[in-house]
Amino acid sequence: MVVRPDCASPDALPPLIRQAKGMVDCIVVGGGDGTLNAALPGLRDTGLPLGIIPLGTANDLARTLALPLDIDKAAGVIAAGNLCKVDLGEVNGHPFFNVASIGFGVDLTRALTRDAKLRWGTLGYLIAALRVIRRAQPFHATIRIGDIVRRSKTVHLAVGNGRHYGGGMTVSEDARIDDSRLDVYSLEVPNAFALIKMLPSMKTGTHGRWAEVETMAGQEVTVETSRPRSVNADGEIVTRTPAHFRVLPGAVQIYAPIAGG
Repeated sequence: MVVRPDCASPDALPPLIRQAKGMVDCIVVGGGDGTLNAALPGLRDTGLPLGIIPLGTANDLARTLALPLDIDKAAGVIAAGNLCKVDLGEVNGHPFFNVASIGFGVDLTRALTRDAKLRWGTLGYLIAALRVIRRAQPFHATIRIGDIVRRSKTVHLAVGNGRHYGGGMTVSEDARIDDSRLDVYSLEVPNAFALIKMLPSMKTGTHGRWAEVETMAGQEVTVETSRPRSVNADGEIVTRTPAHFRVLPGAVQIYAPIAGG
């Protein structure tokens, strides 16, 4: 079964996939990270393998899996039949492949219009980031992982399941989508200028080396804020704090040239 962004609305994808169970061997989705996220509930419920034709702007999941961005080559990966199991993240019941975030990531999602992505491609992420970075305001968050409790004054709190997100940013140097853990980082910078200085290291995943960055990891994470704040997952605002995150190890099978990535 092949699904393209122009043949079904995001809300229609899960029931469409569920109806296909028992009639097809796999689901092939042509689209970007938002379309893939929309398909997730159906994929999780049916257990059908996923083939990806990267047609989005950022294609962060495809990059995480080392999938070719060329359409013909991506189709060749599916035809080769090599399946790998990848983890899913979940926040308040909403599944995600890449990253969920609070703060700056939510502001970026709101500022990044469809027209900007079509016009500028991945450069649109940087343009939008520079627009909203001046308005970034710190907020207080309490992060719990098991018996560990951290209280943070942050402008951006991210919980990563995969490796890449936000148009090529990297969760951490060693993040994988098959490591059965969530990587958490909090940007505790004093001002917008400090955040701008940090952007290159966020591209490479080395921002965890900065003193202003708090990093944690675990299988379940709870985040509470002084007032309810929106939570963005794979580029869509899906819920609000308090937020409970968990990892679902090996929850989805995807055709990929390597196992994980």
